[in-house]
Amino acid sequence: MADYGFSRGGKVVDVGGRSLMGGVAVIIGGLFLVILVFASIAQIDAGHVGVLTLFGKVQPNVLDAGIHFVNPLAVKHQLSVRTVELKESASVPSSEGLMMELDASLLFRVNRDKAVSVYRELGERYVTNILEPTFRSAMREATASHTANALYSGEQRNKVGNEIFAQMEKEMAPRGIIIERVLLRDVQMPPTLRNAIEAKQQAEQESLAMSFRLQKERQEADRKRIEAEGIRDFQRTVAQGINQQLLTWKGIEATEKLADSKNTKVVIIGSGKEGLPLILGGGQ
Repeated sequence: MADYGFSRGGKVVDVGGRSLMGGVAVIIGGLFLVILVFASIAQIDAGHVGVLTLFGKVQPNVLDAGIHFVNPLAVKHQLSVRTVELKESASVPSSEGLMMELDASLLFRVNRDKAVSVYRELGERYVTNILEPTFRSAMREATASHTANALYSGEQRNKVGNEIFAQMEKEMAPRGIIIERVLLRDVQMPPTLRNAIEAKQQAEQESLAMSFRLQKERQEADRKRIEAEGIRDFQRTVAQGINQQLLTWKGIEATEKLADSKNTKVVIIGSGKEGLPLILGGGQ
């Protein structure tokens, strides 16, 4: 074995051992520095924000998407700030106490400025623990004030959806969740109730159609009456303007026109003082 020591004044100095220990220390220090640098880098994905906790305490700063240098002892948590669709199916009551199956969708997203509060107060499982039960409760509360017929018809669904939206916004906005929209996809009723509602709607449509036909017939009758009155007034006016002298004059004009034509004619003198001649003619 090589001996790297040398003697100075009766003492042996181990130069090789000291150099080896110094090299190991430098390598260990370099590795620790690299690990420390990597631990200090926090990457936040697009569409998310970062929340840091240090020894269990939530830090106040929100990290946007990108690369950040943070305390290497801090723990990174990501929350999505994109719009998310929550689909829910629940048995809901009507105002008559009838149970129906309602399928609805909730569009929501986390308020970026309140991400720290969302993580601290609601946690990462806020959708399962808070949002879903609140959504189901709002659905039942809204439908309980409407009849089954109103929920089945499309005209009232928007009103029910707006009521659910208002309730969800009231509950979740202070907690940092932005409610964008509520969509009612489908309402399923018991077959007997659905058939009764459809029969009632069909009867109402037939009644409206009959009312329309009756109104149209009344309008047609009014049109014919007005037309008859116009004809009657016209005839009355014409009758008042016709007298024997006018008829005689028109007869003379017609006779003159016939007499002036080049066709062969036979003239028969009319009887009486005012009788007009009758002209019978044939072709040349």
